[in-house]
Amino acid sequence: MTKNAKIVIALLFLVVVIAVTPLLLIHDSEFGGADGAAEEIITAINPNYVAWADPILEPPGGETESLLFCLQAGLGASVFGFGFGYLVARKKYKKKDDN
Repeated sequence: MTKNAKIVIALLFLVVVIAVTPLLLIHDSEFGGADGAAEEIITAINPNYVAWADPILEPPGGETESLLFCLQAGLGASVFGFGFGYLVARKKYKKKDDN
């Protein structure tokens, strides 16, 4: 096994540990989003506050909202990955053409 493969496996293991540890150690907790927390704080500061914008599309449940967020994150990661891959490949093949 190469040195790079060992590093990749160690980092993947570390990522799994970091992701699973809070789930195992923090019991009876609700992992809510920042929008809900911000709404509670704003209401506590100013009970008469009225939102000036409403959502265009209200998802039917929390699962749908999570799905849309995951799809958005996946699409964004794909765009970044394609962009970086394109830049690396362009640089690599430009060097071959120069020689």
